[in-house]
Amino acid sequence: MAETGGREGWGFPRSSAAESGGGELSAPRLRLGTPERAGLDPDELDRLVREFRRLTDGDRPWAPGAVLVAGRGPVIAVEEAAGWAVRYSAYDEVTDTGVELPREARVPMTADTVFDLASLTKLFTSVAAVQQLERGTLGIDARVGAYLPDFTAAAEYGITVRHLLTHTSGLRPELPLYDCRDDRARLALLRAEEPLTAPGGPYAYSDLNMLLLQHVLERITRRRLNVLVRDGITRPLGMTATGFGPRPDAAATEDQRRPWAKADRGMLRGEVHDENAWALGGIAGHAGLFSTAGDLAVFCRTLLAGGSYGTARILGPDYVELLLSPPGLGFALDQPWFMGGLAGHGAAGHTGFTGTSLVLDPSTDTFLVLLANTVHPRRRPPDSGPRAAAATRLARAVRGA
Repeated sequence: MAETGGREGWGFPRSSAAESGGGELSAPRLRLGTPERAGLDPDELDRLVREFRRLTDGDRPWAPGAVLVAGRGPVIAVEEAAGWAVRYSAYDEVTDTGVELPREARVPMTADTVFDLASLTKLFTSVAAVQQLERGTLGIDARVGAYLPDFTAAAEYGITVRHLLTHTSGLRPELPLYDCRDDRARLALLRAEEPLTAPGGPYAYSDLNMLLLQHVLERITRRRLNVLVRDGITRPLGMTATGFGPRPDAAATEDQRRPWAKADRGMLRGEVHDENAWALGGIAGHAGLFSTAGDLAVFCRTLLAGGSYGTARILGPDYVELLLSPPGLGFALDQPWFMGGLAGHGAAGHTGFTGTSLVLDPSTDTFLVLLANTVHPRRRPPDSGPRAAAATRLARAVRGA
């Protein structure tokens, strides 16, 4: 497979014979290089790329467009973009098809395309929380009510920070905040929400966990979540393309209309897709971030390197281990349904409703970022088969190297 060129926007230099971290206080930065330099089987990665390109083919593709970045250690071995960032002007519910833009009006997908990350936002909220654990300003087994006494239901039922981070609070998946008349009504609904089951019980994924965690973080730091993410994660790591919206240059998502959606907003591009995040002004603990595959590769590499990237450190190694140890704090662990062959030895990651996903595997020092606009022009039942297949190809590339 041919070596790919560098990109000034990403700041990835070309790999050289001697990788250097720049001293004891510096962790190696990502470099674009060959599969061989990354210690990966080039034949398996060729198959990965061919299969990836087929995902955007045809009249009803898996996604109109997608971007793939994969690597091992500090080397980016695959960087591919396919299809369209904007292909449709609307969704035609009569024919159940997208209304295609003229070819000259479409926007091609590139490796630098910005995506609505949807629930990948939760990973950044989780890292922001673990940063506060490291600083001693937050206790993992402290009760939410100790920080938010006005959240009466969480206080009454003894929900803890750990419950929020591990999705064991017992809270329902979401609330219809998008139907509330104003911010005061939305906040009242969230404050009064009681768990469906006793906290500390079985895993039950809920956006409300990260919304409560956002309120905890903002209360103890007196800073908004967007500022915490910017100052604590993206700015030190040089992730200049990552932030809360709006992002007019982003890949399009959905022609959002009822009854398949929860709001009537039309074709979305650059505005957060998630209806609750939109109702909350675009800054929410569970959704709202926009980013590129290159920036997310930096995020993955930082965690694989124990919290450091270049001369920046966002977490200490012990706290990265806490973040990624079973059952995982915000991160899903060893989930074959989207991690494929990378699952089974401590792989961590997440998916997002708009078509986004990332996986990092500490056991093999590999990572895979697959971003797609699968909800363009409208949402469909989720299909993570291509994500799992791509991760399996990467796992085989490790074994075959």
